[in-house]
Amino acid sequence: MSSKPLRLGKSIIVSAPSGAGKTTIVHRLMTEIPTLAFSISACSRNARPMEQEGKDYYFLGVEGFKKAIENQEFIEWEEVYTDHYYGTLRREVQRLWDEGKVIIFDVDVVGGLNLKALFKEHALSVFIKPPSVEILEIRLRARETESEERIALRIKKSAWELSQAESFDVCILNDDLEKAVSEAITHVNQFISL
Repeated sequence: MSSKPLRLGKSIIVSAPSGAGKTTIVHRLMTEIPTLAFSISACSRNARPMEQEGKDYYFLGVEGFKKAIENQEFIEWEEVYTDHYYGTLRREVQRLWDEGKVIIFDVDVVGGLNLKALFKEHALSVFIKPPSVEILEIRLRARETESEERIALRIKKSAWELSQAESFDVCILNDDLEKAVSEAITHVNQFISL
């Protein structure tokens, strides 16, 4: 970590196993609550179809990501799978807080726990829970972006991720998207108004 401390603002951390619907809910929250600003994560993987550099992620590549780690450019990072790194850039977070925004993070469960530990009462951590692991698998297959091996890895990891739900401030069951979005909006608005 860099020695320069962050000037903390408020943040919303949304985490879930892959396929639980967190990204859909984050997009809806951003549409409904104008003070939210998306923290663009960095990753080492290539862009998927329809993903854009600097909008969905900063695509650094494996070597670029490792160099950013060495340069202490992240407030948190993780090697999710071998050579698949994801992280939160210090400069991205500080830029948004300096603009007076409430940052919303769309991160995996480990990233969510790390950010909450770092930001403490400045953050509301939200866990999006899928109806079942079977539904997760159906959603992951429907994306048609993952190999069978990657789907199997994500499903295997989801059991541990689901066991972490109680570590978050709020747990929202996503068995009905509109209900889950409404619940998320209520919690986020309450936190922002504190």
